[in-house]
Amino acid sequence: MPEMIFRVRWPDGRETDCYSPSLVIRDYFTPGQDYSVREFLAKADTALTEASERVRARYGFACSRALGQRDAIQQASAAFLNQSGAQVRILSFSL
Repeated sequence: MPEMIFRVRWPDGRETDCYSPSLVIRDYFTPGQDYSVREFLAKADTALTEASERVRARYGFACSRALGQRDAIQQASAAFLNQSGAQVRILSFSL
């Protein structure tokens, strides 16, 4: 299964590399695109859960690293949820 790193820029300017065990991230995000924090959070939750389920379908177990990444994104997003107009930018994808 091809893994993917997607780099994001948070509303405070900090950049983070995020992990997905699947290329499914490309179905939810576009490099160079900004997303509201809530939209980013919802899409990341759906995409990483789907990626984990793809691992389960192939190998018989969920991907704990994808689920951990989902949890880390939820935690990082919490600081920005009440900031009006806060955006997360998808910077890049890399394999």
